[in-house]
Amino acid sequence: MTTYSEGHKWRNFATKLILIIASIAIIVWFLPRTTQQRFHYDTGKPWPYATLIAKFEFPIYKSDEAVKAEKDSLMQYFEPYYTLNDDIERVQTARLLAELKDDTDGLPRSFTATILELLHGFYHAGIIDKQTWKSSEETDTMRHVRVVTGKQAVSVRVDSVFTTLTAYEKLLADPQISEHRQEIQKLNLNEYIAANLIYDKDRSEAERNDLLSGVAMATGTIVPGQRIVDRGQIVDAETYRILNSYERELNRRSNASGTEKLYRMSGQLLIIAILVLLFTFYLQLFRRDYFEKPRSIMMLYAIITLFPVITSLMISHNILSVYLIPYAIAPIFVRVFMDSRTAFITHTTMILACAVAVKYQYEFIFIQLLGGLIAIYSLRELSNRAQVFKTAIFVTTGCILVYFALQLMQADEEITIDRDMFTYFIFGGILLLLAYPLMYLIEKTFGFTSNVTLFELSNTNKGLLRDLSEIAPGTFQHSIMVGNLASEIANRIGANSLLVRTGALYHDIGKMADPVFFTENQAGVNPHDNIPYTESARIVINHITEGVKIAERNNLPTIIKDFILTHHGTGTAKYFYLKYKSEHENEDVDPAPFSYPGPNPFTREQALLMMADGVEAASRSLSEYTEESIKQVVERIINSQVSDGYFAQCPITFRDIALAKATLIERLKSIYHTRITYPEDQSEK
Repeated sequence: MTTYSEGHKWRNFATKLILIIASIAIIVWFLPRTTQQRFHYDTGKPWPYATLIAKFEFPIYKSDEAVKAEKDSLMQYFEPYYTLNDDIERVQTARLLAELKDDTDGLPRSFTATILELLHGFYHAGIIDKQTWKSSEETDTMRHVRVVTGKQAVSVRVDSVFTTLTAYEKLLADPQISEHRQEIQKLNLNEYIAANLIYDKDRSEAERNDLLSGVAMATGTIVPGQRIVDRGQIVDAETYRILNSYERELNRRSNASGTEKLYRMSGQLLIIAILVLLFTFYLQLFRRDYFEKPRSIMMLYAIITLFPVITSLMISHNILSVYLIPYAIAPIFVRVFMDSRTAFITHTTMILACAVAVKYQYEFIFIQLLGGLIAIYSLRELSNRAQVFKTAIFVTTGCILVYFALQLMQADEEITIDRDMFTYFIFGGILLLLAYPLMYLIEKTFGFTSNVTLFELSNTNKGLLRDLSEIAPGTFQHSIMVGNLASEIANRIGANSLLVRTGALYHDIGKMADPVFFTENQAGVNPHDNIPYTESARIVINHITEGVKIAERNNLPTIIKDFILTHHGTGTAKYFYLKYKSEHENEDVDPAPFSYPGPNPFTREQALLMMADGVEAASRSLSEYTEESIKQVVERIINSQVSDGYFAQCPITFRDIALAKATLIERLKSIYHTRITYPEDQSEK
């Protein structure tokens, strides 16, 4: 049967595996699957990029204007197909005869023959529907049409056929008809003029395509390895056409076959998988404490996934330049919440993943890696806006200098600088200022606590700390003392002094529920004298649970609540426990009612708080403050904590403990102003 610990271990493994696979899949999914490169160039201006060498063979396509001119020229010889329908004339003639027989309106009977003769001439020449004629082909340059009768197709001049409108106009213009124009118009002869030439779309389009297929789309070929254009070279009309042809071919290749796309995607998948796995191995081997915390790995993998996705989207949609993206935000966040080495590894992994999508990888990687290093060096901790502003200036200046240096390295006879790049770097630096407001979002999303938040929480003039100073002033002064002692030790051993000081300020806020039951808040009267020891122990121990409740009501970070829970560990309220045992010598006393809920400290900062809290409280009971008495109390309290196993689960060393003892002794001596004992003058005796 699988034990709980084994089940928990496998769940953690499955969660991490899913996170790794999801990161790889998301990055690869968004990476552009095209070989298309975006260039910005114009005729008469210098080529701003590096020398462009053809990597594959491609034709030099003619310009759209030249191709259109050739097609227009060929269209003069295009003859669309129309099928002659003899039934149209018979039907319309029969209708007209019936109309003229019923109502001639005084027209001479010989006039009927004239009308029929004219209509027959129109139908014999051919009548085309006006709308079909306008919409079907390029009629402006067309000279002939082909009239299909049975199995024969005869070429007929365009000006010899009629449309329904021109046939009617010609009918009214006939000299014999014009004498009776008004009577003729009443007959609505236009209703008997119908198109008998029916447009054959399929045959016409086939003829048109055959004709236009003779237009050559290219005038030459560029072979692999051939130089297209040099940096700084003026782009003339011919070079412009070659560059257009190159991009056109890239577009065509972007719609490559399924096999080519599969190869490209497989390569991207392999590169991204290697990068993510190497990053995972780093965490597993060198930062296991981060790797075991869900919030830490969630933030790290979110960073190395988000930025490549944004980069891919910008490139795929041709949105300005990727240098607008403030990549240095990533190492800033990791440095503030974790450490410098992890920040650099994270930034390197992220930049290499982004480089899979960009065009000039060497330039991109060089600039962004150095920008990230500058950000890490210039912002060790984030505590105010000025620090972010300075970092943004340093990063922007560094990127500009690196870019300029790269251009110097690649220059031949003259230096060609793309001034737009400076604009991108400056706007990227402005966007880097978002690190300060985004810090709050990172904290809420992943449960971290930044130094900015710790500084705000350590303000004793507002919030809970102000309430503590008013409700339990003795506890407030004790917390300040403990915070100062613990932060001094943290500075000596390289721990987080701001964190331990802030945790110390809040570790006893639970005493606000019953302040008078704690010695530091009493003024002569001790309420414990009138209640049983078990009740006293319950009230004292209850300041832990009450403190957690108060912290939760005031939305204090989890890391601060941990200080409340661990500053007594799983120890006992010894005074009341020993008193109770002395009164019940013949009983087997259960220590559970006298024990704190714990847990024991699991970070160095929590261990330092426990030491400082115990020593400071014990030092108040000293009858005299000498170097010997202070040293004895420090040794006794800390040795007792070590022997009771309170520090077994936290990464604190014997060296750290020794430094903590020395620091506490020095600080307490300074606080209580110990004096040396002067020797007596024996001559006076």
